[in-house]
Amino acid sequence: MARFFKPQKRKVTDTKHKEIEISRLDHLGAGIGHLNKKPVFVDGLLPGEKALVQFTEDKKQFARAKVIKRLSDSEARIKPHCPIYDQCGGCNLQHLSHQGQVEAKQQALKELMSKFAATDKQQEFALEAPITGSERHYRRCTRFAVKPGGGKLQFGFRRKQSKEIVDVEHCPVLAESLNELLPSLRSLLGQLKGQKHLGHVELVEADNGRVVLIRHLQPFSDKDMTLLRQFAEQHDVILYLAPTSDSIDRISGQAPYYELDGMKLYFSPKDFIQVNRDVNRQMVQQAMDWLTVEPEDRVLDLFCGLGNFSLPLAKRAKSLVGVEGVDEMVHRASDNALINNQGNASFYQANLEQDVTEMAWAKEPFNKILLDPARAGAAGVMQHVINLNPERVVYVSCNPATLARDSQVLLKQGYQLERLGMLDMFPHTGHLESMALFTRI
Repeated sequence: MARFFKPQKRKVTDTKHKEIEISRLDHLGAGIGHLNKKPVFVDGLLPGEKALVQFTEDKKQFARAKVIKRLSDSEARIKPHCPIYDQCGGCNLQHLSHQGQVEAKQQALKELMSKFAATDKQQEFALEAPITGSERHYRRCTRFAVKPGGGKLQFGFRRKQSKEIVDVEHCPVLAESLNELLPSLRSLLGQLKGQKHLGHVELVEADNGRVVLIRHLQPFSDKDMTLLRQFAEQHDVILYLAPTSDSIDRISGQAPYYELDGMKLYFSPKDFIQVNRDVNRQMVQQAMDWLTVEPEDRVLDLFCGLGNFSLPLAKRAKSLVGVEGVDEMVHRASDNALINNQGNASFYQANLEQDVTEMAWAKEPFNKILLDPARAGAAGVMQHVINLNPERVVYVSCNPATLARDSQVLLKQGYQLERLGMLDMFPHTGHLESMALFTRI
């Protein structure tokens, strides 16, 4: 008998207001409560608080909701220090004290790893003391959205879950030197005849100056170029223009760099660098301490970027191989090794989501490995890590869910989770960075 397609009835989300009490925070900072035994995730609520909420998403296993009205406040709730906190999509935890944020993230990390990365051989582990820095003015790089219209140039960050722009005069988590530049930068952009062709603006606080990158969709006129150069000279800015999403041109200043472990690491504004200078330095030092790198060690750094971990490790090891998926970053890491006289460091491009076993570098022996993958984790390369049989593996993660998943591969192959720590890279946000040390039993 022929089968005919029968469309399933679309489920309509129940939008009635419901009362909920929050029991804990998830690893992204959202409050978790339960209705009819189903977990409900609600941004902006803290444990112990009651509120009227409205579902925005209702799945079989969980639901998401928004706050209609708070009915009670936790003693841990504080007044956000940013005047546009309720609008801007940058921070989502300023209603909780910084110490409270650190404790909540530590608890979320421990619970997640205990639940999903446990094996019969794995004994209970304790969290290391968290790596923290300043909770204010810690961001050394950011991107501003720009949109002309209505006689006024909009310049700021995206509104929560929206493409609308929230105007920003000063950002409490942005580096002070970049905040000081905002009024003059806003004035400059407002004077450009080609402002309607502006895309976005990126700011970076390098150790040798402030970097401004302007994305533009059409070439600037000669008059606009004069204004741009005058701005760069007057404010001692390293100025880049990005006529396409793939290309940038440096208009003024020297190539930017940041200092780390007595070395200069040069970068392009297109490159990924850690936004928190202080926490990054502590993180790199902890990674070296946990790996206990000795002069005879051969170290493999996967997802190495421009050499943030690689070069400090190379200074202490016999040899280091760094592998990265983005070709430009591989060249940057190689150049940084040459500039800093690290001749024992070699860098290769490879897609670490695919089989790498036949690549020349993959056939070399390594006794210690560091991984620092993106949010998707390192599932594609975990089996190769096992095959190399290293003594120690340090996994730096920006997503505890994928860390827990990838940890299972190591734990099931005779490794133990020896140390686990939280890195407070992004205060006032739900982003949870962490570091784990696995040792071969």
